[in-house]
Amino acid sequence: MQALVRLELGVDFEDALRDRTAWRIGDGCSMTRVLELLSAKTSFQVIRELFFGTGRFDDFVERTGSSAPAVSRALKQLEAAGIVDRVAYREPGRRVRDEYQLTAAGEDLLPVFLSLVQWGDEHLQGGRPRLTFVDADTGRAVGVRVAATADTPALRSADIEVRRNVRSNKW
Repeated sequence: MQALVRLELGVDFEDALRDRTAWRIGDGCSMTRVLELLSAKTSFQVIRELFFGTGRFDDFVERTGSSAPAVSRALKQLEAAGIVDRVAYREPGRRVRDEYQLTAAGEDLLPVFLSLVQWGDEHLQGGRPRLTFVDADTGRAVGVRVAATADTPALRSADIEVRRNVRSNKW
């Protein structure tokens, strides 16, 4: 006799939100707003390069394989969103140019970046990553996981409940 296994998929909702026909989050969804901001592949590649230490425009063009106009658009969009700052520099005998660096908000994208890499390594690279990210002090591999605290097991979507914030009156 075969045992039946019920897979629980998806987050749960608090009672006030269980009727999904009674509400919708629409364009107020933070994920939607982030994807609108970072909708171009070049934007993600520029962020990757910023995490890898790239800061100069020509280097972004070379390392992303994108056109100069695409990189320029991405940098302007990221700067307007407060993800990157422009810093002037001058090499001897040359004109003043701009270099780019991540802001605190840009640094906050590190878990997002690492999550995308981790997912791609597992599901698109067959579990054979091209790069390994390690703690610079210990050499231990780093990764991203969803957990209530650092010392609790990783959570799956079925372990999570969605609740409405009292302060939020808009859907």
